[in-house]
Formats: sequence, structure tokens, C-alpha cells
Amino acid sequence: MKKTKSREIVLSGLFIALGLLVPMVFHAIGATGPVFLPMHLPVLIGGFILSPIYAFMVGVLTPLLSSVLTGMPVLMPMAFIMMVELGIYGLVVSLLKEKDVNYIITLLSAMILGRISAGIMVAILVSFVGIRFAPPVTFLIGAVTTGIPGIMIQLIFIPILLVAVKKAVPDLIPGKNR
Repeated sequence: MKKTKSREIVLSGLFIALGLLVPMVFHAIGATGPVFLPMHLPVLIGGFILSPIYAFMVGVLTPLLSSVLTGMPVLMPMAFIMMVELGIYGLVVSLLKEKDVNYIITLLSAMILGRISAGIMVAILVSFVGIRFAPPVTFLIGAVTTGIPGIMIQLIFIPILLVAVKKAVPDLIPGKNR
């Protein structure tokens, strides 16, 4: 499947819509976002399918639109922190996918760099905007520990889904990526 601008825009819209819908479903059944990280799933999966700029934009726009339309996450400071974190997720996954890096290594790399970026954003918001928030290191430790179930779901579910999608629609996900 050739990467055309129209294809990228349509798929970006799909992943953003999923990024709004999946958290709503999780919240409707009583599951909490910080534990299961439902918004991360469509952004990470989108990174494997979209080009880097579109994957980045999906990561940036999804938490912003979700905040404006549903109130989840709270706009300040969480939506801004998540815009940076998920934007980096999409970008890193897409860039590593183009290098045909293993799915698990790609996901772990994106998660590490995304969380570091979120910590930097926390530092910026605390230092320059003056918000009252946990120190960046405390925020990172808390986010990772709280999100362990979601991280495990991502590391197990996403590679299985990608293998199934690649079998069904081989041209959708480029490379071998194991």
C-alpha cells in the first residue's frame, strides 16, 4: 500500500478517533487511564503504520482533542505533558519502524524517550509556567510504576496485533519487524 498524503490523513484521523474512543471505553468500564494507558495504544500502533510526521501529529493532537472534547486528560498540565510524550511515542516508533527494528525494542525505546520527554515537559511547566506539580523525577517514577499494567498490555498486545494485521494486509506495515 503506497504512502500517499490522502492515505496518511485518513489513517491519522482513524488513529486520533481511536485515541478518543478507547479511553472513553476504558473509563466507562471503570478502568483508570493512568494505569492502563488506553490513549497510548492507538498512538503507538499508528507509529508503525504512519510516516514520522503524521505519527508525531497523531501523538500531539490526540490528547489535546481528547482534553477539549471529553475533559480527559485535564488540559493543564496533563494534556500538555501527554502531547509531548505521545508525540515522541509516535515519532520514535515511526522512525525505528523505517529501520526495521524489532517491535519490542521499538516500543521500549519509544516509551523510554516519551517518558523522558514528559519529565522534561514537567520541568518546563514547573520552572517557567509556575504550575504546582510533582518534581520531574517523582512524576516519572510515579507514571512508570502506576502504568506498569498498561505498559505490559502494550508490550504484549501491540506486537500480536501488528503480526495479525501484517498477515491480513501485508502492505500496511512496511518491513519485517519481528
